[in-house]
Amino acid sequence: MTDFFCNKVKTATSYALMPAHQQDEDEIKKLPKGQPLRVKVTRMRNIQFFRKWWALVDYAFNEWTPPADTIGEKNRERFRKDLIIRCGFYQQHVRIDGSIRTEARSIAFKNMTEDEFEELYDKTIDVIIKYVQMDYNYTPDELRVVIEQILEFDG
Repeated sequence: MTDFFCNKVKTATSYALMPAHQQDEDEIKKLPKGQPLRVKVTRMRNIQFFRKWWALVDYAFNEWTPPADTIGEKNRERFRKDLIIRCGFYQQHVRIDGSIRTEARSIAFKNMTEDEFEELYDKTIDVIIKYVQMDYNYTPDELRVVIEQILEFDG
Protein backbone atom coordinates (compact mmCIF):
# COMPACT_ATOMS: atom_id res chain seq x y z
CA MET A 1 0.00 0.00 0.00
CA THR A 2 1.28 3.43 -0.90
CA ASP A 3 1.02 6.25 1.62
CA PHE A 4 1.35 9.88 0.65
CA PHE A 5 0.19 13.24 1.92
CA CYS A 6 -2.32 15.48 0.13
CA ASN A 7 -4.05 18.76 0.67
CA LYS A 8 -7.64 19.49 -0.32
CA VAL A 9 -7.81 22.38 -2.81
CA LYS A 10 -10.69 24.16 -4.54
CA THR A 11 -10.78 23.92 -8.31
CA ALA A 12 -12.92 25.96 -10.69
CA THR A 13 -15.77 23.47 -10.46
CA SER A 14 -15.11 21.21 -7.47
CA TYR A 15 -12.38 20.08 -5.07
CA ALA A 16 -9.28 17.99 -5.61
CA LEU A 17 -6.57 16.31 -3.58
CA MET A 18 -3.13 17.65 -4.47
CA PRO A 19 0.19 16.14 -3.37
CA ALA A 20 1.59 17.96 -0.34
CA HIS A 21 5.28 17.48 -1.23
CA GLN A 22 7.41 16.47 -4.20
CA GLN A 23 7.90 12.93 -2.86
CA ASP A 24 4.10 12.60 -2.59
CA GLU A 25 3.74 13.65 -6.21
CA ASP A 26 6.37 11.07 -7.16
CA GLU A 27 4.36 8.34 -5.36
CA ILE A 28 1.15 9.40 -7.12
CA LYS A 29 2.90 9.21 -10.50
CA LYS A 30 3.69 5.53 -9.77
CA LEU A 31 -0.02 4.65 -9.43
CA PRO A 32 -1.63 2.86 -12.39
CA LYS A 33 -3.41 5.14 -14.84
CA GLY A 34 -7.10 4.58 -15.51
CA GLN A 35 -7.70 2.09 -12.71
CA PRO A 36 -10.04 2.86 -9.84
CA LEU A 37 -8.31 3.21 -6.50
CA ARG A 38 -9.65 2.94 -2.97
CA VAL A 39 -8.41 5.88 -0.93
CA LYS A 40 -8.50 6.00 2.86
CA VAL A 41 -8.31 9.56 4.17
CA THR A 42 -6.79 10.14 7.58
CA ARG A 43 -6.81 13.65 9.02
CA MET A 44 -3.43 14.63 10.39
CA ARG A 45 -3.29 15.57 14.05
CA ASN A 46 -3.01 19.25 14.77
CA ILE A 47 -0.02 19.89 17.06
CA GLN A 48 -1.40 23.28 18.16
CA PHE A 49 -4.65 21.63 19.26
CA PHE A 50 -2.64 18.96 21.06
CA ARG A 51 -0.77 21.71 22.95
CA LYS A 52 -4.09 23.39 23.73
CA TRP A 53 -5.37 20.19 25.37
CA TRP A 54 -2.19 19.95 27.45
CA ALA A 55 -2.58 23.59 28.51
CA LEU A 56 -6.13 22.78 29.61
CA VAL A 57 -4.97 19.76 31.63
CA ASP A 58 -2.04 21.65 33.19
CA TYR A 59 -4.26 24.58 34.13
CA ALA A 60 -6.88 22.33 35.73
CA PHE A 61 -4.21 20.37 37.60
CA ASN A 62 -2.62 23.54 38.99
CA GLU A 63 -6.01 24.94 40.03
CA TRP A 64 -7.32 21.66 41.43
CA THR A 65 -7.73 21.28 45.17
CA PRO A 66 -8.04 17.62 46.18
CA PRO A 67 -10.62 16.75 48.83
CA ALA A 68 -9.43 17.56 52.36
CA ASP A 69 -9.49 13.93 53.53
CA THR A 70 -7.17 12.78 50.71
CA ILE A 71 -3.89 11.08 51.58
CA GLY A 72 -0.95 11.36 49.19
CA GLU A 73 0.48 13.89 46.79
CA LYS A 74 -1.05 15.43 43.71
CA ASN A 75 0.23 13.57 40.67
CA ARG A 76 -0.01 15.22 37.25
CA GLU A 77 0.26 11.93 35.32
CA ARG A 78 -2.49 10.26 37.37
CA PHE A 79 -4.65 13.40 37.02
CA ARG A 80 -4.26 13.34 33.23
CA LYS A 81 -5.12 9.65 33.03
CA ASP A 82 -8.14 10.08 35.29
CA LEU A 83 -9.44 12.90 33.08
CA ILE A 84 -9.12 10.72 29.98
CA ILE A 85 -10.92 7.85 31.72
CA ARG A 86 -13.73 10.14 32.94
CA CYS A 87 -14.09 11.35 29.34
CA GLY A 88 -14.80 7.77 28.29
CA PHE A 89 -11.51 7.10 26.51
CA TYR A 90 -10.27 3.98 28.25
CA GLN A 91 -9.67 0.28 27.94
CA GLN A 92 -10.51 -2.32 30.54
CA HIS A 93 -8.45 -5.45 31.17
CA VAL A 94 -9.12 -8.46 33.35
CA ARG A 95 -6.37 -8.97 35.91
CA ILE A 96 -5.08 -12.30 37.14
CA ASP A 97 -7.28 -12.08 40.25
CA GLY A 98 -10.38 -11.48 38.12
CA SER A 99 -10.66 -7.78 38.95
CA ILE A 100 -10.94 -5.19 36.20
CA ARG A 101 -8.22 -2.61 35.58
CA THR A 102 -9.23 0.53 33.74
CA GLU A 103 -6.48 2.27 31.78
CA ALA A 104 -6.61 5.57 29.92
CA ARG A 105 -6.29 5.33 26.15
CA SER A 106 -3.11 6.67 24.65
CA ILE A 107 -3.38 10.13 23.12
CA ALA A 108 -0.32 9.58 20.93
CA PHE A 109 -0.85 10.73 17.35
CA LYS A 110 -0.72 7.16 16.05
CA ASN A 111 -3.32 5.94 18.57
CA MET A 112 -6.05 8.57 18.33
CA THR A 113 -7.55 10.28 15.29
CA GLU A 114 -8.01 14.04 15.11
CA ASP A 115 -11.78 13.60 15.38
CA GLU A 116 -11.41 11.48 18.53
CA PHE A 117 -8.99 14.02 19.98
CA GLU A 118 -11.41 16.88 19.33
CA GLU A 119 -14.09 14.88 21.14
CA LEU A 120 -11.66 14.26 24.01
CA TYR A 121 -10.94 18.01 24.25
CA ASP A 122 -14.64 18.90 24.50
CA LYS A 123 -15.31 16.15 27.03
CA THR A 124 -12.24 17.17 29.06
CA ILE A 125 -13.77 20.61 29.56
CA ASP A 126 -17.03 19.03 30.73
CA VAL A 127 -15.21 16.65 33.10
CA ILE A 128 -13.10 19.44 34.59
CA ILE A 129 -16.16 21.56 35.24
CA LYS A 130 -18.09 18.63 36.75
CA TYR A 131 -15.42 16.81 38.77
CA VAL A 132 -12.39 19.02 39.39
CA GLN A 133 -12.71 21.23 42.44
CA MET A 134 -11.25 24.65 41.56
CA ASP A 135 -11.49 28.03 43.25
CA TYR A 136 -13.62 29.41 40.39
CA ASN A 137 -16.67 27.71 38.84
CA TYR A 138 -16.17 28.15 35.10
CA THR A 139 -18.69 27.69 32.34
CA PRO A 140 -17.35 25.71 29.36
CA ASP A 141 -16.97 28.91 27.32
CA GLU A 142 -15.15 30.72 30.15
CA LEU A 143 -12.71 27.84 30.52
CA ARG A 144 -12.05 27.85 26.76
CA VAL A 145 -11.27 31.58 26.92
CA VAL A 146 -8.86 31.08 29.84
CA ILE A 147 -6.96 28.42 27.89
CA GLU A 148 -6.83 30.63 24.76
CA GLN A 149 -5.40 33.46 26.90
CA ILE A 150 -2.76 31.13 28.38
CA LEU A 151 -1.72 30.00 24.90
CA GLU A 152 -1.53 33.60 23.64
CA PHE A 153 0.66 34.52 26.59
CA ASP A 154 2.95 31.50 26.08
CA GLY A 155 3.16 31.98 22.31
